[in-house]
Amino acid sequence: MKTTWKDIPPVPTHQEFLDIALSRTQRKLPTQIRAGFKIGRIRGFYTRKVKFTQETFSEKFASILETFPRLQDIHPFHKDLLNTLYDADHFRIALGQLSTAKHLIETISRDYVRLLKYGQSLFQCKQLKRAALGRMATLVKRLKDPLMYLDQVRQHLGRLPSIDPNTRTLVICGYPNVGKSSFLRAITRADVDVQPYAFTTKSLFVGHFDYKYLRFQAIDTPGILDHPLEEMNTIEMQSITAIAHLRSAIMYFMDLSEQCGYSVSAQIQLFKSIKPLFSNKLVFVVVNKIDVTRPEDLEPELKTELEGILKPGEVEMLQLSCNTQEGVQDVKNAACERLIAERVNQKLKAGTASSGNIGGRLADVMARIHVAQPMGGKTLETFIPDAVKDLKKYDKEDPERRKLAKDIELENGGAGVYNVDNRDNYLLKNPDWKYDNIPEIFDGQNVFDFVDPDIEAKLAALEEEEEKLEQEGYYDSDDDIEDDEEAEA
Repeated sequence: MKTTWKDIPPVPTHQEFLDIALSRTQRKLPTQIRAGFKIGRIRGFYTRKVKFTQETFSEKFASILETFPRLQDIHPFHKDLLNTLYDADHFRIALGQLSTAKHLIETISRDYVRLLKYGQSLFQCKQLKRAALGRMATLVKRLKDPLMYLDQVRQHLGRLPSIDPNTRTLVICGYPNVGKSSFLRAITRADVDVQPYAFTTKSLFVGHFDYKYLRFQAIDTPGILDHPLEEMNTIEMQSITAIAHLRSAIMYFMDLSEQCGYSVSAQIQLFKSIKPLFSNKLVFVVVNKIDVTRPEDLEPELKTELEGILKPGEVEMLQLSCNTQEGVQDVKNAACERLIAERVNQKLKAGTASSGNIGGRLADVMARIHVAQPMGGKTLETFIPDAVKDLKKYDKEDPERRKLAKDIELENGGAGVYNVDNRDNYLLKNPDWKYDNIPEIFDGQNVFDFVDPDIEAKLAALEEEEEKLEQEGYYDSDDDIEDDEEAEA
């Protein structure tokens, strides 16, 4: 599910809430009542005021509660991201206070409507209405802080990138200033700020690109430092959330030149620290800035330590330079190719595990595939006719080139003047039959087989019979007779 929150409407303040509800009640309902009205009419007048105000408040509260995401209904990635940025407990409490206020306002309306049924005078009914609206207004005033907090959350949610947690995704992570944002800018059109200092990226950035007609999203995460999870700040926790929850290919960037300000050993140690988050994911160690330092240029100890985190089939090393663009597209293509293959493999495994039979979806697919084998186990060589082998390549400038149907058409006046002979290549027992008229065939017989030789005589006899019946009045109906009588009269 692709979650976007840019369409969440603004949350009004407590004062705007009161102005909206009370002014709407004032505009939609009658405002005058006279002393001569009967008590039943007076009760109904003030009852409508109380109920209409309560319905307006309830409608507004329900609208806010429905537009904000429910944490139990959204993807774990978005849930943890909300918890990181706004504290999920505060978010729940704010929405819970709105829900409680909605319930209390409905209770107040119900109680005072019951009291209004027994109002004995205009003054008593008016005072009950004022008390009901006053208690509702007091409840709304107490929601000053939750309403302000929810509007701030709404504004921040609208600025978050739209991330689909289930699509093909490349997550770019690593220490600050190792070239993550430069790589995202190189492979997508994302307008990412690139600066020569650490922690330029303070939130998640998303870029999109196409590979083999498939849509991919690349996520640039803020830089991570190597310290315990409890000590990480909000910026770093966004990266951890993306790495932990998104089905993606992890691209861990390293700067072997140490221009980022962190040693190679520290970068390798960070990889080992966050490696538990990489379980069941494709992982690539991407060495950036190879125009300055390549893995071969490292000292033997560092080179051995770097090779120690690589595992064939699990962790691969790719090399590029975002400065000179060397290897950027090759790295992107390699990661996308592996990710596509991995997703297909996971889908096949999921189909096998979820189905009741042993084969599952994989067996269903294999059952539709038939590989033809030569009889007797012989290996047959590919046969190419000599005429095809000796065929000279067509060259438009060669005067001795073979003539194509298009050449013949141009020699005879071009399109619209000359029609290509479609019967020239017919393979018939007698070549002279090529241009014979072809009869229409139906059920193994041609049209002439259905012609009756006595058809003309039968038609003449049928016409004589029709004329005789018409003269005898066989076709005259009662309506015709009545029409004739009216015409004679």
